[in-house]
Amino acid sequence: MTLFSDQPGDEGLPGRERAFAMAAVMTSTLMAVFDGSMVNIALPQMAQSLAVTSATAVWFANGYLLSAAMTLAIFAALATRFGFRAVFLFGLSLFTLASVGCAMAFSAEMLIAMRILQGIGGAATLSIAPAILRSVFPGRLLGRILGMNALLIASSTAVAPVLGGALLDTLSWPWLFAINILPGSVAIALAMKAIPHQPALKPQKFDATGAVLSATLLGSLIMAANSFAEPRAALHALNTGVYGWSTLALVGGITFIWHIRRTDKPLLPPVIFTSSRFSLAALTSLASFVSQGITFVALPFLFQSVYGYSALDSALLFTPWPVGIVLVAPHAGRLADKYPPSVISTLGLAVFVIGLTLLAMLPAQATAWDIGLRSLICGMGFGCFQSPNNREMLSGVAREFSGYASGVLAIVRTFGQCVGAALVGVMLAIMVTGGQVALEAQAVRMSLWVAVIASGVAVVFSLSRLRQN
Repeated sequence: MTLFSDQPGDEGLPGRERAFAMAAVMTSTLMAVFDGSMVNIALPQMAQSLAVTSATAVWFANGYLLSAAMTLAIFAALATRFGFRAVFLFGLSLFTLASVGCAMAFSAEMLIAMRILQGIGGAATLSIAPAILRSVFPGRLLGRILGMNALLIASSTAVAPVLGGALLDTLSWPWLFAINILPGSVAIALAMKAIPHQPALKPQKFDATGAVLSATLLGSLIMAANSFAEPRAALHALNTGVYGWSTLALVGGITFIWHIRRTDKPLLPPVIFTSSRFSLAALTSLASFVSQGITFVALPFLFQSVYGYSALDSALLFTPWPVGIVLVAPHAGRLADKYPPSVISTLGLAVFVIGLTLLAMLPAQATAWDIGLRSLICGMGFGCFQSPNNREMLSGVAREFSGYASGVLAIVRTFGQCVGAALVGVMLAIMVTGGQVALEAQAVRMSLWVAVIASGVAVVFSLSRLRQN
């Protein structure tokens, strides 16, 4: 039985329309993943081409991340009011047009502005992509389609640096954005054809106050994390910006919670968090992405600064991780349609913890095969965890709240990865002085042990929900 075979009683769309809708959603996801991965490796070339400093060039990446993080919750709420189709088409169109603007940028200011618009467009699509898949596929196939989505993201993550490097070698950095134009146009056509119109909801006042508070909270959290992310600046940040951003995040968070609990139609309904299935799945996802964020930042330092691998070899050493996800994620999603997703995701987390522990215990002189095997175990564990846990989150709320649940899923992923990066920056800043390789190796290994602890916390959250099955 395929994803596009119909059975009596299936909700969602008929098989043919499901295929078109899935193609539109996955194309938009592919574009967003490729865009982030490829742009990061092109930052030095962009800085040289536009005659700006490296510190300015970092905002070619941070502008996208910040605008996306600040608007994820807003678009999840707007999708509930205006429908998935309208918000998805808006986001995909904005992302594609902003890609044209990025490719044509003649100054750093223009490129940053276009990247901010790209982030807004990306947030509109990514915040509701899982909810769209839930709305067009029957519940019996939800785990399988989420597994395929995880496979797509993992394989894209593995291929993107190689493709980006090839484009930079043969063409120039504007082509990293220009390649979005054709698939973006195709995805828009598919979305217009396949994603259904939803019945108009009763008009209601948009929670503008909640939107401002949400953007303030998420934006200040990302800025506080970025204050730590640059190792050489982290200690200085402790005495300057990080206090201000952290204070703003704390005040914004308290005010946001107070607001949504006292508003009739809040931006993010508190009722979704009354579902223990949803709340525990969200906490599990947050802790796991903190762990992943730590590992993805720490390992390049380990590979290049400690073991002496080149940047290309370091990228190749990362490949077994997404390969592990590719091998496992589709099967984990299929099993999650037949058995309790919380059980499968907990088993995956256990394997993930084992893999991270093995990475933290790497010897002083490790072979590429040894590193690859340990990374493969991490990828297989994370692949077994991710799609069943996402299924648990989406299934833990009523269908009318799918857009909100999808937005929360995107928020915890983004914030978790940023916190992980910040923790590595803090470790390197505190422990490394004078660029000593031995101290850097110690800081990286300590970071990996923190990742093990974070994934252990995720296991605790995941185990706590098994008692409720």
